[in-house]
Amino acid sequence: MTPPPDVKIYFRLDPADDQGMESEFLWAEPLAPGEFRIKNSPFFAFGISAGDVISAEPAGDHLEFRSIIAPGGHSTYRVYLSSSFLITDAEVQEFWQPISALGATYENANGSFFAVDIPRGSNIEEIYRLLEAGEEAAIWEFEEASYEPTGNVNPDESL
Repeated sequence: MTPPPDVKIYFRLDPADDQGMESEFLWAEPLAPGEFRIKNSPFFAFGISAGDVISAEPAGDHLEFRSIIAPGGHSTYRVYLSSSFLITDAEVQEFWQPISALGATYENANGSFFAVDIPRGSNIEEIYRLLEAGEEAAIWEFEEASYEPTGNVNPDESL
């Protein structure tokens, strides 16, 4: 049996926020009627990360986010490169590679703005320290979009 195709979920945003965006769509995997797992990192929505299980309802011609059912254990940070840096520049990669080596990945918005996904089990404290080092070196500025404190928990460990 073929799994259902991924869908886009509409997130209503406050245009008065820094980014001035009114909405964002995120890809999600259908799990059950009205229940979905987020598949990518948000560029503008706060409080949501890849892996979160959410509820969404039909609203016109799209599905609209309603609530988080269960966090997926990922955290999301947004990185804004300084000056005319691009993610591919050697100066940026010098600071990004140690973060990547700890399991973080990114989705590139435009070469100088990207969303960082920190999966469950990653050393988020060290990644945060490395993000701060990049900021102190004037390579980038960053902000926390969604922090999941259980992200450091190894799901194979019993409680």
